[in-house]
Order: sequence, then C-alpha cells, then structure tokens
Amino acid sequence: MKFAKLAALIVTGALVVPLAAQADDKPPGAAKAWVKDSVITTKIKTQLATGKPTSLAMVHVETDANGWVQLTGKVSTQAEKDRAEAIAKAVDGVKSVDNQLTVTGK
Repeated sequence: MKFAKLAALIVTGALVVPLAAQADDKPPGAAKAWVKDSVITTKIKTQLATGKPTSLAMVHVETDANGWVQLTGKVSTQAEKDRAEAIAKAVDGVKSVDNQLTVTGK
C-alpha cells in the first residue's frame, strides 16, 4: 500500500513539474517593466495635457523598460516642442528623451 502511494506521488510530480516550468516562461521582472512603462507614459501624457489647450495633448509617447522615452507627432511651435521634451525629462524614471516632434508652424 505504501508503495502505491509513493508511486502515485512520483507520477503526479513528474506531470506537474513540466507544467510549472511552462507557466514561468516570462523573464523575471517582465510584468514589472510593463507597469513601469505605462506609469511613466501616463505621467508624461497627463503633464502634456494639463494647462491651456495646446497641441501637446496630441503628442504620442512611447516608453521602454529602461526609461527611454520617444515623443512623436506634430506641434504648432518650437516652444511647444521644447516644452514637451522638458516635461518628459522631468518625470521620475525617465533616463533619456528622443524628441521626434515635428513643428507645423500653425
């Protein structure tokens, strides 16, 4: 009887171990990096949208896990382009900003 229980445990363990390994196929910290990215992006977008209405609310912001931010889209003036970059750089967690905004001159 003891042998049957031991055999059942061994078989169960042999079946569960591959399933557990399959479930953990993401690298450690992957979910944490995604949350960090979205938090930084949200903070930047919120800062860009506050204040008087400008074209900054239409700026597209992308953030990677290393704190690299890219700004794309169109703004009306060079001052808005500079302001968007300054806002992004001031957000905690941002290490560098690639400002690809285009000034339309409207």
